Amino acid sequence: MQPDTEAALLRRLQSGDEDAFDRIFEHFHPRLVRFLRHMAKNQDVALDLAEETWLRLVAGAAELDRDTRLTPWLFTVARNLYISYCRSRLREQAYTADYALLWSGHLPRSPLDIAVFQQYEQRLEAALDQLPLAYREALLLVGVEGFKPMDAAAIIGISPEALRQRLSRARAMLSQLMHIPAPEKGVRR
Repeated sequence: MQPDTEAALLRRLQSGDEDAFDRIFEHFHPRLVRFLRHMAKNQDVALDLAEETWLRLVAGAAELDRDTRLTPWLFTVARNLYISYCRSRLREQAYTADYALLWSGHLPRSPLDIAVFQQYEQRLEAALDQLPLAYREALLLVGVEGFKPMDAAAIIGISPEALRQRLSRARAMLSQLMHIPAPEKGVRR
């Protein structure tokens, strides 16, 4: 969603337009749930946290600046709710996340492609599960949700440079966990 569209929808929401909320919800809800599912490792928790995110938007829309960008605002609220949830639970939930969106190739077509895809997906899921939360969330925001690093940094509450470092470390850890050789010196991926 373009920033101008976000701003216009926010103004309409602030004036009580229910259709504006419906459009915002329709656009962002699947992405928020997917992000939260990957973070919380539990669909039910993700849905609960997403619902709370929407309640925060409805309750606080009037106080938002008219130029507030909804994308970073919603994901920041969702992330903060997840952190609060973790603090209250002190344990991570089991999950059945589907990391197919991180697959860099095409969708499988043949039985061999399907088998290779499923094996890769299982390895990727296991590797992501082993990453520390700070690195996992950086990869999810940039790699799965498609945020620009600057926006992902704002959501997490760190500098863009710190996010770039986290992404670099996360990618290196992921490669090591998946037993992918590091590129030769001087060769960029």
